[in-house]
Amino acid sequence: MQWLVFNVLGFQAVWWACVIGAGKGWPWAGPVVAMLYAVIHLHFSPTRRRDLRLVASAVAIGLVLDGALGASGLLTYAGASELRLIAPPWILALWAGFALTLTHSMAALASRPWAAAALGVLGGPLAYASAASVAGAVRFEYGMVEGLMAIAIGWGVAIPLLYGIDKQLTKNEQEAIA
Repeated sequence: MQWLVFNVLGFQAVWWACVIGAGKGWPWAGPVVAMLYAVIHLHFSPTRRRDLRLVASAVAIGLVLDGALGASGLLTYAGASELRLIAPPWILALWAGFALTLTHSMAALASRPWAAAALGVLGGPLAYASAASVAGAVRFEYGMVEGLMAIAIGWGVAIPLLYGIDKQLTKNEQEAIA
């Protein structure tokens, strides 16, 4: 139980550090907190290897999804480079921190793809809208509705995709051991 509480609170610390840091002009605050959280998490995690694979997968998905949202002009991220194809480091730190929750505090979603998709459709837009309104870390350039719809679709696909990737990689690893 303590592990799950740490997992939830650790990700919340990452989220707040990333969003507030980016909004206040400290874009590296979030990645630093995320790195600290990841080091502690991975030190104590019973599924270290699996967690690392999920972090790598989530960061790759974040590069594509948030890069596309930025490149399309739907969103502008605080601290983003002139080359809007690349998501800023604080967004990628959020993806990494989120990945560390998937097989721990959110493990129940692994066998429920529709629930995972629903979480993405609802939770993704809520997180981005909060980042926009609380800290100004995100701006919706062509209207909030359009931006939130794109985020809902992207996150609605991303979370079940991450669980699918995890399932396949875990299966492949078990087969290689056997």
